[in-house]
Amino acid sequence: MSEAAVAPPGGGATRGLTAQDLRGPDRLERVLGLLALVMLGFILVALVRGMDEWARVPRVVWIHLATILVALVLTPVLLWRRRGDRRHRVYGYAWSAAMMLTALDSLFVHMGGPGKFSLIHVLSLFTLVMVPVLVLAARRHNAARHRRTVRGLIIGALLIAGFFTFPFNRLLGHWLFG
Repeated sequence: MSEAAVAPPGGGATRGLTAQDLRGPDRLERVLGLLALVMLGFILVALVRGMDEWARVPRVVWIHLATILVALVLTPVLLWRRRGDRRHRVYGYAWSAAMMLTALDSLFVHMGGPGKFSLIHVLSLFTLVMVPVLVLAARRHNAARHRRTVRGLIIGALLIAGFFTFPFNRLLGHWLFG
């Protein structure tokens, strides 16, 4: 199959995508989807273990957790299924909205005290810039840019930022390991 733009049987819903884009996930996408599920599992276990302290958790943290859970659930769905169709776009917009809301909300999460920003907030700013880049690349049918951007967001804003929610006596780490 050539790398020229192709359309799926029954219509041009994937206009601008190449044969490479319509194939299944590559090794990196399979691994990133799996790591998102692992992160999701750790968060869910931490939430269950911390149930006794839920009443003391600020609303802004619950919003943050809810939006990140949506993004983590949708990540493997988007990475592992067919791209470019209507369902991919709907899930993609939901994922993008969850990522934007997570990043915006994180600017108000200051467990160290009001106005105390941490290094993790840099990833929030990165996300606020890169999600619009991701959406524009998709809308312009620039599949290569879209793919690079989504991978960067998953690695940086989901997995690396997610990893740093567990150590250093942070809430989820306290619940999971405490």
